[in-house]
Amino acid sequence: MPGDGDAPVPLMVRGSIVTTRRRCGTASCRCARGELHEGVALSVSLGGKTTLVTLKDDGEVAEVAAALERYRVAAAELEAKVGDGLVELRRRLAMARASARRRA
Repeated sequence: MPGDGDAPVPLMVRGSIVTTRRRCGTASCRCARGELHEGVALSVSLGGKTTLVTLKDDGEVAEVAAALERYRVAAAELEAKVGDGLVELRRRLAMARASARRRA
């Protein structure tokens, strides 16, 4: 369990890094003339609701990009295991059915 003195657990997140563009609402700001403020955020859908987490600098963007890559790798590994499990399930079912036919 992470705690005192332990190295932080590497982040793993699902989602996308997106560029946001918005108006701040100040009448005299450049965004009121159409030059929108840009920012970078992590966009993730949880329970059917999209959440944005603002990323303030290149370091945060790099950390989140690495976390997204860890998720992508883990998801690919899980999908491979699911595929292997399906192959094994079919093999076991075929053996059980063949055995049942021989007994019949």
